Amino acid sequence: MASFLELKKAAKKASDQPEDIRISLAGDCATQHLVTAIKGALSLKGINADIYEAEYDSVSAELFDLGSGLFLHEPQFIILILCIEKLYDAYCREEDKENFALRHFEEIKVFWDKALSLKDAKLIQTGFTEDDDGVYGSLSGMLPASFLYQTRKLKSLLADEALKRGNVHILEIQGLLEKFGRSVFKDDKLWYAARLPYSMEALPEVAELAARKISVLKGNVKKCVILDLDGTLWGGVIGDDGLSGIELGELGTGRAYKDVQRFLKELKNRGIILAVCSKNDEDKAMEPFIKHPDMVLKSDDIACFIANWEDKASNIKKIQEILNIGFDSMVFLDDNPFERELVRSFLPEVTVPELPEDPALYLSFLKQSGLFEAAGYGGENESRTRQYREETLRVKERDNFKDYDEYLESLDMEGYAAAFDDFNIPRISELTLRSNQFNLRTVRYSAEDIRRIAEEPSYITLYFKLKDRFGDHGLISVMIMKKEEDTLFIDTLLMSCRVLKRGVESFILNKAVETGKKVGFKYLKGEYIPTKKNGMVKDLYESLGFEKKEDGSFILDMESYIPRQVHIREV
Repeated sequence: MASFLELKKAAKKASDQPEDIRISLAGDCATQHLVTAIKGALSLKGINADIYEAEYDSVSAELFDLGSGLFLHEPQFIILILCIEKLYDAYCREEDKENFALRHFEEIKVFWDKALSLKDAKLIQTGFTEDDDGVYGSLSGMLPASFLYQTRKLKSLLADEALKRGNVHILEIQGLLEKFGRSVFKDDKLWYAARLPYSMEALPEVAELAARKISVLKGNVKKCVILDLDGTLWGGVIGDDGLSGIELGELGTGRAYKDVQRFLKELKNRGIILAVCSKNDEDKAMEPFIKHPDMVLKSDDIACFIANWEDKASNIKKIQEILNIGFDSMVFLDDNPFERELVRSFLPEVTVPELPEDPALYLSFLKQSGLFEAAGYGGENESRTRQYREETLRVKERDNFKDYDEYLESLDMEGYAAAFDDFNIPRISELTLRSNQFNLRTVRYSAEDIRRIAEEPSYITLYFKLKDRFGDHGLISVMIMKKEEDTLFIDTLLMSCRVLKRGVESFILNKAVETGKKVGFKYLKGEYIPTKKNGMVKDLYESLGFEKKEDGSFILDMESYIPRQVHIREV
């Protein structure tokens, strides 16, 4: 973790670079050092932020005035820093203390409503630490009138409301308080002298939480964990020690490995892909997954399993080809320093954490790494491993065909298209937040944004699903078209990379034209906004028959459009 001085230097260096994002920040405490630290932390992640900082304790003044500096800055992100000390001030003024949380919850919701009146902005708010005022002693957590009880209740209300809205994100800093201890997390002298809510030691980590969340909301998410086996998922060497000789179970270090597997299993349930890359004979490497009674991870939990005696960098390339995701969305876990350095050298985009030497420290290291920050939670996360396992079978099947069209025909693909609906909104939002490569404009939308767009008559929306004889891909593409006179402007066109090279883009265009013509529009207008990751679609519109105009836009005459041939049957 960088120190405040290091973050300050990074922030100063970033000030000379073109901005990537605009952020407005307001707090009920002193925020100047935090602004510097956030700017520096973002810079170290390759993001240059132009940050507007409101005056001290001016949250209400900024949010209730649409002409304030906060709104005139036109931020993509609004950060609210609300500290526990000011919450306690309000609590002390409250006569009906048992209903304090409910009333304060309503006040904060008004703050959120005002902040989100700025269309398409994302709101980030620091969570409250649980600070016992000591008045009720050991009864504080049980008595409804106590400050600790009311703080916990307020935090629960805010968490539920933020999850429901989708475009509000709470930075849970309670973990930092527990990590540092109160005496280190907060400097009482700094609070009374300058109203600084965090110590200079803890402040960089608060800034890192904010920077990490912003980075993820910009699409920088980890989608896959690639796992070594010997020394990483279990102790010992399966090829030498045999099934009964590896360390795994309830005793000693074996429990540490088991707990790491439990953590990885929960990541998989959340939607993170698990893959195996091991120097081993495949049958030996697979044996614990099938036969060992203490294995938490089973073969069905692994989307792609590669075990051979080739170098791991080459095998990770094979995994990338099968999963069709970016190297920068991969994390490689290996206990061997040589293997870690090899992968770093040949595949610098892959994140390779420096695991502790002691396996007992693996779990705490992974929990505190921040590698698996979530942008949102969609409805198909638990089926993702199954979908990628099926993709592995498709890749193997493809190698049996010399003619690619014949292979596509053999897949017996069925496509489905429909307007956005409530059930699919979480998955649609998640795709806009996670998709980077096949994404023409890379606009990020929360679930609340998607719901608003679905209800506005000025938009036409489509989502697409695909399945074939190997299985169901689920929801794989999103298209949002905005009505402009006789033209439909393609605000969003994105697709999951796992269905590339199947003719899905042609199927999407056929359906978009059919839908547009039915409601009386003549033209489709596309725009490509380049990013560091979406170069693969820079020529997409022209390849689909759009005409490129002098202003850089792309136009398709729907009236003269001839539907493209695809191997996908609409259902």
